[in-house]
Amino acid sequence: MSTAISAAHRQILRLATAGSVDDGKSTLIGRLLHDTGSLPTDHLAGVTSSDGNVDLAALSDGLRAEREQGITIDVAYRFFASDTRSYVLADTPGHERYTRNTFTGASNAHVAVLLVDARHGVQRQTRRHARIATLVGVPHVIAAVNKIDLVDYSQQRFGELQDELTELAVQLGIGEITAIPVAATLGDNVVHRSANTPWYAGPTLLEYLEAVELAAPSPQPRELRLPVQWVSRPGRDGKRTYTGRVAAGTLAPGDPITVLPSGSVSTVTSVDTLDPERPVAVAGLSVSVQLADEIDVGRGDVIISGAPDAHLPVSARELSATLCWLSSAPLHAGDRVALKQGATTVRATVQSLERRLDPESLLEVVGPTELGLNDIGTVTLRTSSVVVADTYAQNRDTGAFILIDEASNDTVAAGTILEAREVVPGKATRNDIKWHPSSLQRSERWTKTGQRGATVWLTGLPASGKSTVAVALERELVNRARVAYLVDGDNIRHGISDDLGFSPGDRAENIRRVGHLARLFADAGVIAIASMVSPLHSDREIARELHRAAELDFIEVHVSTPVTECERRDPKGLYARARRGELKGLTGIDAPYEKPRSPDLRFDTTGADIEELADRVLALLVERGIIDE
Repeated sequence: MSTAISAAHRQILRLATAGSVDDGKSTLIGRLLHDTGSLPTDHLAGVTSSDGNVDLAALSDGLRAEREQGITIDVAYRFFASDTRSYVLADTPGHERYTRNTFTGASNAHVAVLLVDARHGVQRQTRRHARIATLVGVPHVIAAVNKIDLVDYSQQRFGELQDELTELAVQLGIGEITAIPVAATLGDNVVHRSANTPWYAGPTLLEYLEAVELAAPSPQPRELRLPVQWVSRPGRDGKRTYTGRVAAGTLAPGDPITVLPSGSVSTVTSVDTLDPERPVAVAGLSVSVQLADEIDVGRGDVIISGAPDAHLPVSARELSATLCWLSSAPLHAGDRVALKQGATTVRATVQSLERRLDPESLLEVVGPTELGLNDIGTVTLRTSSVVVADTYAQNRDTGAFILIDEASNDTVAAGTILEAREVVPGKATRNDIKWHPSSLQRSERWTKTGQRGATVWLTGLPASGKSTVAVALERELVNRARVAYLVDGDNIRHGISDDLGFSPGDRAENIRRVGHLARLFADAGVIAIASMVSPLHSDREIARELHRAAELDFIEVHVSTPVTECERRDPKGLYARARRGELKGLTGIDAPYEKPRSPDLRFDTTGADIEELADRVLALLVERGIIDE
């Protein structure tokens, strides 16, 4: 009876080749495909000469430029199968110029097959590729000592190479690198055991791949990670649908969830896995989800478990990461780039270059001045807005990212997160950054200037009248000989926040910056007037907490003008553009507004006297003892 397993139930093993140029990666892949009978007849005929010889490398090198130059340029994905497993194989380039593709090919692999030419041994690029494999978390690294036939199947030479590979494993900090003597061109020890190496008692390459343990721990609901890639408009049921690929954990109807970075909570009402027999989504599946509540969820947000024992990622703005630098223009401290993590893109500044890996010795050079093409180094990045992150060791999806040159749109680095440092309102994210208090006590400053500082935060829909009331309030305070300053959201984007876009993350970061600026104004004895849509309670709470921690007054005013009136005014034409589909994510149209739960003051500007509304805010300032009558 056959022991073959049906294709639907075979385990899938992903492997990537790595190593230096001309070590025979493409030939080895061609041999695997040929000897496992995984080639279509017409494909095999296309690479077979008139005398019956098969060009094995051509089976993998699919681009014309690859065939002409005799090198692999792109990652070539190939598929083959045995009776028990299906294989997805990435043939990655050996040339230094195409290191970025090696990073790509190895990023999802279970096994890295490191090619070593038996004549030349471990080369510089072999070391770099081995380091990349460990960097991206490949759990198994093996070495195919290729072209063993060109050293007369020498057991002594194989032993010398085993010693080199053992030393390399020690340098990489991994247990071992299993070495297998192969001759890819002739087929020795690739699929079939060779009579030419009677001294070798280990497995063939395919036998090793068949025996690799792929067992993974059972997915846990508490570890849920669902990065949102797409938000669909409400359907007939009035519900929005959120689509993405589950990166960790499980998800089922009835599960409580939290959306980061906003912190909004809800419950899952439906999960569509495209398989009616699979009601529970697990890691690796693409799903569509509906929630019980109309909360703010946008592309780039991450849905996590809302259970009390949930394993939480970090809402970070500072990342310690390992980079593989892929650009000919070197990276320096202070450079600004775009950081793309899943569906989220934020701007980032290189705070410092910590270490650079020497590809020869695999030792780290501390404090490099730059990272050059193909360098691997450790850096500290500061992001313009929150990144929901795990370390790469915890999750290979939420712990990885790429860096993009904003001018050219080129991918300039691939990175893995070593540490993500959390955003804590009012506190620095680095231990070596301390708050420097003024030599003047706040009470002394306020007494001598005759001015008490505070922040008035006006929040409401676009065109609700926030700025109009803010302007009137500022003027009246100045008329009363009080120092006041209007911090308008649009004005901030002309300078302090000119590096931010309008994604949910960038909007939250803009509000955070305004909160810090207003706190400094208030500490100096100025009445700061912030006019911000600030639609999310969590963002406004960060601004409030900054003031509470500094023992400063924070007055929240909800300008509650209804959306119909705001749309009727529409001074900037935003609502009209949103209705035409030209503007996405406008608060009040296709993005929610979370009304303040208990504002200090609430009013509607519809048909109201603006001076009278400003007077109501002034009366509250008097009541709180911030200004005199």
